[in-house]
Amino acid sequence: MKEQILAVQRMQDYIETHLEDEITLSDLARVSLFSPWYAHRLFRQYTGLTPAEYIRRLRLSRSALRLKQGGCRVTDAAYELGFGSVDGYQRAFRKMFGCNPGEYVRTRAPIPLFIPYGVKFRELRKEVVKMEAVQSVFVQLVQKPARRVILKRGRQAEDYFAYCEEVGCDVWGVLTSMDSLCGEPVCLWLSERDRKPGTSVYVQGVEVEADACAAVPAGFDVLDLPAASYLAFQGEPFREEDYCQAISAVQQAADRYDPSLIGYAWDETEPRIQLEPRGERGYIELRPVRPKAEP
Repeated sequence: MKEQILAVQRMQDYIETHLEDEITLSDLARVSLFSPWYAHRLFRQYTGLTPAEYIRRLRLSRSALRLKQGGCRVTDAAYELGFGSVDGYQRAFRKMFGCNPGEYVRTRAPIPLFIPYGVKFRELRKEVVKMEAVQSVFVQLVQKPARRVILKRGRQAEDYFAYCEEVGCDVWGVLTSMDSLCGEPVCLWLSERDRKPGTSVYVQGVEVEADACAAVPAGFDVLDLPAASYLAFQGEPFREEDYCQAISAVQQAADRYDPSLIGYAWDETEPRIQLEPRGERGYIELRPVRPKAEP
């Protein structure tokens, strides 16, 4: 992997761990191992944003999440994340999200949160995945209630990377700003029943209660799903740079698993579900099953 990409990733990692502190271009240059001028140029080249723009967007988005979770005052959100005044924070919040912090707390309207993507992962996905060690995969039967999914459809995408190329990565930020039954957005591989003509198998969405009256962002769709059984496959915690191998290990284990061993069969009528790959918890994928018919 090119040293320039690793330098930008080091700057992104530094920003993540020092978001509540003052961050200067000198700090970023020091961790990048390049001059301030060249570090600034590299950062903009690979992220599309200047370091200042990136930091401001990330701080505003993190403040919105704190407000959404409750127990955080607007004043605290402003000062804890490095804004010099509440008025300045409110103006920046409105400029980015189209509403002020108080309105967001009251209405819970979906807003386009900024989700930072590490630049090194664009390169890692191009590398050949080698499974050098057998990993443990935990399997658990879970029940999903009847629910509604607010989702964004693509055109032809069958996986995450194709979906991002078709739809863009900003969808995840909007979904993250919304309340969810499971506490986070989900990715789904839809069944034929749930697809619309000319739309993608792979989509991203948020699960809400079946009778929820949640706001549906422009360009999104609503899908009602029945109660269903799932086998949840969860891999071991992994280093971020090993996320491709972590996903492959779980998916290969799921492909080999025989649900008849526990009295079930695969259910092709319900969507597969993918949770965001997070190194601290391992990769998680849910595959639908139904009770096996008696012979």
